[in-house]
Amino acid sequence: MAAWTAAVRQAANVARLSSTKSASIAQATTLVHRRGLAGGGDHHGPPKVNFWQDPMNPSKWKEEHFVIVSLTGWGLLFFGGYKYFTRGKEDSKEESDTFSQKDDGAA
Repeated sequence: MAAWTAAVRQAANVARLSSTKSASIAQATTLVHRRGLAGGGDHHGPPKVNFWQDPMNPSKWKEEHFVIVSLTGWGLLFFGGYKYFTRGKEDSKEESDTFSQKDDGAA
């Protein structure tokens, strides 16, 4: 079935491209690219705004701004948790270094 469909498409393209010169003008109009669902047409729903214009209402933010703010928030959460749970290990090493320096000076 797929081979048959491909053959029909190829035959249609060859027939369309091998038409006369006057038909090439009509052909050019059929080859014009249409944007389809590329946006820029009818907007549905409320207009999207920058996140700094309405910071308390994420449903109105532009999609890319929502992604940036969300990823930044998650990054801060993970980094803060990492710093919180690893802070005791760094302090104990520093304390042991200060005790060893005091012992070296006394000897």
